[in-house]
Amino acid sequence: MSGLYDLAMPALRLLDAEAAHELTLAALKAGLGPRAVWDADSVLRTDLVGLQLPNPIGLAAGFDKDAVAPGAMLRMGLGFVECGTTTPRAQVGNPRPRLFRLIEDRAVINRMGFNNRGHEVFAAGLAARPAGGVVGANVGANKDSTDRTADYVVGLKRLWPLADYFTLNVSSPNTPGLRDLQAKGALEALLGTVAEARAGLSAGPAGNRPIFLKVAPDLESGEVGDIVEVAVAFGIDALIVSNTTIARPAGLASRHRGETGGLSGAPLFEPSTRLLAEFHAAAAGRLALIGVGGVASPEEAYAKIRAGAGAVQLYSALAYQGAGLVTRLISGLASLIRADGFSNVAEAVGTA
Repeated sequence: MSGLYDLAMPALRLLDAEAAHELTLAALKAGLGPRAVWDADSVLRTDLVGLQLPNPIGLAAGFDKDAVAPGAMLRMGLGFVECGTTTPRAQVGNPRPRLFRLIEDRAVINRMGFNNRGHEVFAAGLAARPAGGVVGANVGANKDSTDRTADYVVGLKRLWPLADYFTLNVSSPNTPGLRDLQAKGALEALLGTVAEARAGLSAGPAGNRPIFLKVAPDLESGEVGDIVEVAVAFGIDALIVSNTTIARPAGLASRHRGETGGLSGAPLFEPSTRLLAEFHAAAAGRLALIGVGGVASPEEAYAKIRAGAGAVQLYSALAYQGAGLVTRLISGLASLIRADGFSNVAEAVGTA
């Protein structure tokens, strides 16, 4: 069925990028999404900090901000889905246009600004999802919040029984000042407060949940080690490397290359993979890593794994290749792992 779904891609590209995205989500919510037909492959089964994944290919946050269609995305064959970013109160985000296709560069620039309908709508979406599959909640802070640390804790408390894991988004470039939370002192304050809240929540009937931290690709020298040490000290389970970049690599051809916002897609692959390898070296096995940025082929997914990622996420490539990309990634990745003599994903992690 993914073939029929992919036939709609040329028509969707005739629409404004955000309008096309909204139409796609509406179709998925209505049950019109593709259903992958594939047999689970034992070589791809992945234990990600206790989360049992059928394969290590996940959906990055940003696609489904309000958790309206996580079940539909899992039916495409994805190993896990991350919804959000969600904030305590609904917010409209930045003015349109704020989402741009860089077709010549196989890239996207967005300056959405955490547009979402707030925790209550998000919670209802998670509560209504079909049983089974791993779905995470990416939480953030409202733009006008007077206490951003408190906003993250509010998200954890409201959504704790409903999500399988949580990601703290401190790395979006589209909320002014948010990336300041990655600085060592601010990160210690945030993660210390989160750890305290987590302890109380984990003692409740829902038990513990893994907590991830999503970092920016635009880090200064020395920040990698600081982030790792603070994350380890406060019990963060995994780092997601990385969010979109404010850099504009030389050679971008699209007329939209000068738009303000975060750049994702193909140009982000090499810098984000280099950064992933740096985090792998600094973490030395103390943290799991999830690789994000420019994944559009089995070879690129495998490169992230060999650079240190236990799982990968994608988003922008789906806008260009359609839902069929998921099954191509799954089958191709399994072949690459076997060709190198590994019996599972974990054996290949960090072997580059």
